[in-house]
Amino acid sequence: MNSIPSVNLKDFISNDPIRKQNFVNAIGKAYEDIGFVALKGHFLDDTLVNNLYDEVKNFFSLDTETKRKYEIPGIGGQRGYVSFGKESAKGKKEGDLKEFWHFGQYVEDDEKLKQEYPENVIVNELPEFNKIGKETYRMLEKTAKYVLRALALHLDLKETYFDEYIYNGNSILRPIHYPPITEEPKEAVRAAAHGDINLITLLMGAQGRGLQVQNHKGEWLDAIAEPDELMINVGDMLSRHTNNRLKSTIHRVINPPKELWGTSRYSIPFFMHPISDMKLDVLESCIDDNSPKAFDDITAGEFLNERLIELGLKKE
Repeated sequence: MNSIPSVNLKDFISNDPIRKQNFVNAIGKAYEDIGFVALKGHFLDDTLVNNLYDEVKNFFSLDTETKRKYEIPGIGGQRGYVSFGKESAKGKKEGDLKEFWHFGQYVEDDEKLKQEYPENVIVNELPEFNKIGKETYRMLEKTAKYVLRALALHLDLKETYFDEYIYNGNSILRPIHYPPITEEPKEAVRAAAHGDINLITLLMGAQGRGLQVQNHKGEWLDAIAEPDELMINVGDMLSRHTNNRLKSTIHRVINPPKELWGTSRYSIPFFMHPISDMKLDVLESCIDDNSPKAFDDITAGEFLNERLIELGLKKE
């Protein structure tokens, strides 16, 4: 596998059973081979995308003191602002060369989960920022639901298997700003090699060079999306749940060539998480003589907590 396959969600949601099955086959094969696809036919329209980028750039253009007042202590960076260099990849001590924001779930009908999740942080200086962030969150969540329905069919599960776990799930929308590089980085890169924690990640802003994916031979491939495509990859939770049948692929964001150091890069991943009670126990259908059970039983909440500690975002 030396390139990222492209699929179109309109095939899955068409009323044509052949197109639907072809989509299931294509995305299933891609996630078994390399763990990434480029997806067309999602639920984001161009106006919403352009408005979101405008608002994100407006936020990151605010002065440091203003941004820092939205950095909320004690919540492991799960909502609001996380300042430059705070997060590092698992096993790496250098902080990544980025700052970011977190929008979280908008729970309207479950008091228990309302108490469990931190509240979203309102940016007073930008009246449209939170409104457009919420609308984008909803459209990416809807897109992710259908991708997971296709994967459920690929795994011989009921099509709606994941629905109950992702409804009001602990998903995160993360606009990221990689500022211009002003001096030779010693060891740091914009985002060091890592696997994602969650079920699947939907990435906006993978146009142009920067994002790289590691294939099974250990080679790094450029993952460049068309303007109308989202990059969607498998996270560690789904890989674990499927006994590594679906691959959580290591990926990174490299520093640009020196002549482009003076430019910012923006990307906006949506990390699809389930509710914390979801059991990530290995699916029985993914265990056989050639693939014995590789992981202990754990819930999504326990797994997330472990990883936030490893990332330096949460103390033990």
